[in-house]
Amino acid sequence: MKPRYLIGLVLIIVIAALSFMMLDESSIEYADLDRAARLGKTVQVVGTWVKEDGSSYDAASNLFSFRMKDEQGKQIDVVLEGAKPNNFEIATSIVVKGRIEGSTLKASNVLTKCPSKYEGQASDLKAS
Repeated sequence: MKPRYLIGLVLIIVIAALSFMMLDESSIEYADLDRAARLGKTVQVVGTWVKEDGSSYDAASNLFSFRMKDEQGKQIDVVLEGAKPNNFEIATSIVVKGRIEGSTLKASNVLTKCPSKYEGQASDLKAS
């Protein structure tokens, strides 16, 4: 085999391997809190805000913190670098994207799912 073809083949294999590794690292999966702790990487956790424990925002350090409960009922403190997400108080569920460090979920993003303004309309139409 010509050296030129051999170099080309090795280069293609290296590029394919690097692409696969980068794709694997960029994928963020959904996990519960136990799995997130075991994985030790950035994941998305679905849950609810534990309203009884409140929430707080520290303007000096720009940190928003609250306590969340995942779908299995396990609770953890969440710290988000940034302001409180929109509609946080009325959210029916939240999705926290982040990584568990110690006993805290360090969030890079918090998404809120709010009740739909159209939820009650289907039943209202049937009653008419």
